[in-house]
Amino acid sequence: MNSVTFSVFFIGFLLMTLIVQFWLGSRQIRHILQHRAAVPPEFASKIPLEAHQKAADYSIAKTKFGLVSLLFNAVVLMGFTLFGGLQLLSVLVLNLTGPGMLYQIGLLAAFAVVSGLLDLPFSYYSQFVLEQKFGFNKMTPALFFGDMLKSTALGAVIGLPLIWVVLTLMDKSGALWWLYAWVVWSGFQLLMMLIYPSVIAPIFNKFTPLEDDSLRSRIEGLMQRVGFASKGLFVMDGSKRSAHGNAYFSGFGAAKRIVFFDTLIARLAPEEIEAVLAHELGHFKLKHIVKRMVVIFGVSLVFLALLGYLKQQVWFYTGLGVDPMLLAKNDAMALILFMLSLPVFTFLFSPLTSISSRKHEFEADAFAAHHTNANDLVAALVKLYEDNASTLTPDPLHSAFYDSHPPASVRISKLLTA
Repeated sequence: MNSVTFSVFFIGFLLMTLIVQFWLGSRQIRHILQHRAAVPPEFASKIPLEAHQKAADYSIAKTKFGLVSLLFNAVVLMGFTLFGGLQLLSVLVLNLTGPGMLYQIGLLAAFAVVSGLLDLPFSYYSQFVLEQKFGFNKMTPALFFGDMLKSTALGAVIGLPLIWVVLTLMDKSGALWWLYAWVVWSGFQLLMMLIYPSVIAPIFNKFTPLEDDSLRSRIEGLMQRVGFASKGLFVMDGSKRSAHGNAYFSGFGAAKRIVFFDTLIARLAPEEIEAVLAHELGHFKLKHIVKRMVVIFGVSLVFLALLGYLKQQVWFYTGLGVDPMLLAKNDAMALILFMLSLPVFTFLFSPLTSISSRKHEFEADAFAAHHTNANDLVAALVKLYEDNASTLTPDPLHSAFYDSHPPASVRISKLLTA
């Protein structure tokens, strides 16, 4: 393949992806508007019309905002690649640092900073305009920027050593560098799972032990029935950032802990909380977590092997707007170009990933219905759909591309008929 052919492929796939995404977005908006006037019959006695219409308006607003973001990101992508943005950034960093490892790490850091600054207005609008308009935002600007600074510092502390190791492997370990890098990356992912609950998460949120003795007793009874051991039951102060509610467990081995958002505790009845947790425990007991990790590790191995091939091809760089004179000892550029171009070629396969995810959601629902009352899970889901303003009438095709969970009506219908 030559650089012109690859450029044509890149532009063609980018345009095709954009066309499909805008088509899906327009379908989603039309479908929701067509069903906005009335609550679906199966939810008519459970969700008021006002809440249904709020969910419709919220979903439409998010979809429209997402389309604007898509268009902007496409322009930025072209700016970085074929319009010479990465070439210019590389020259600027090279002039400051000279060639070598400092240059490569500096290039990755500069790219991350520029990308973050370009994305900042969209993140701010999403939080303080879109979420604020529908009553979900609980953040202050000080907390928003504080989180951003914490994330940046944490990314530097954790990410820079990892980047140095990967770049060193790319430079020093020969043709199989991608295999060694995969081993390092996989180990890093497992380490993050281990330390996230007790080291990283508390940097952003406050976690307190669950104090409700009745609820604790109910949850411990469920854990005993399903054979799940946890290091603790905690409540997270999610309400200081958002009105959305959730529950999850994190970590593995002895570090597993169960976490409830305080908004969830305040909204759901104890038996409903138990049913929601049973669903989450179902993912663990049915080995969904392990299966997902195996898939992620397998896919990452394939992608790293592909990068191992592409980084040696001149057309990969020149076809994306980078001067061949910058190729010597510039593995950082290969990483950036691969990261930028990969989504362009993989978006159309999105429904394949959601098929497995949806299957797991149905299985976890069935697990919860077996160990708790299915009606309690249905009641909890209805409240969560209402509180999170999740539309009950998504376009099926849009949902297949973007939603990891089945539509509410399908999910609840399956629970009630099981």
